[in-house]
Amino acid sequence: MQTDKLKLSVIMAVHDQAEALEQNLPQFLTPQGEVDYEVIVVDDASTDDTPDVLKRLKAEYPQLYTTFLPASAVPNPSRLRIGLTIGAKASRGQWLMLADITRPPLTEAWADDLFNRFAPKSEVVLAYHNQAGTVQSFDSLDEAAPLISKAERRSGRGHRGRFCQFRRGIYGAALVRRECIHDAISLFDRQFRGGRLLSLRLKVLWSNLF
Repeated sequence: MQTDKLKLSVIMAVHDQAEALEQNLPQFLTPQGEVDYEVIVVDDASTDDTPDVLKRLKAEYPQLYTTFLPASAVPNPSRLRIGLTIGAKASRGQWLMLADITRPPLTEAWADDLFNRFAPKSEVVLAYHNQAGTVQSFDSLDEAAPLISKAERRSGRGHRGRFCQFRRGIYGAALVRRECIHDAISLFDRQFRGGRLLSLRLKVLWSNLF
């Protein structure tokens, strides 16, 4: 696969998710279509069978790249952000998809379908987890920031987050141009409380009206 033709890098950080990887990762790895892609999985110091599952799948799928975040890494600002940053640095795609292993693609041609649905000049595209393949395009990361922050904010379930229901359905993944990926990652795993959380919810509500 030539670097200058690689269009998409799917990046995800996982922790103790062997079962989800076994069940869902092949769906990320077998899209039908013409989009050149790679999948990068960062193992965040898993203690279950995650490393074994990744090793086995890597032998089967050449487009899968795996790396890890050691347990000794200092979680500053958060382990999730560090993991995603490691994945971003290892990636080669023009577009980077920050994905969640618990929200796999629902169609076989998901990559082609995705790129056929948004404007080429978009900076960020949010993909929603539904059979219709709904997407929402944004000209800038600033426009998409409230929705990403709400969907990816830190919660009681740790960096897995919780599914976030928007007007367009359940948020699935954020697709970001390479040049703004680090700013996008900074929106993940943030804490919002009190007035900040209320303000964030109002911004998302306003975005969902249009």
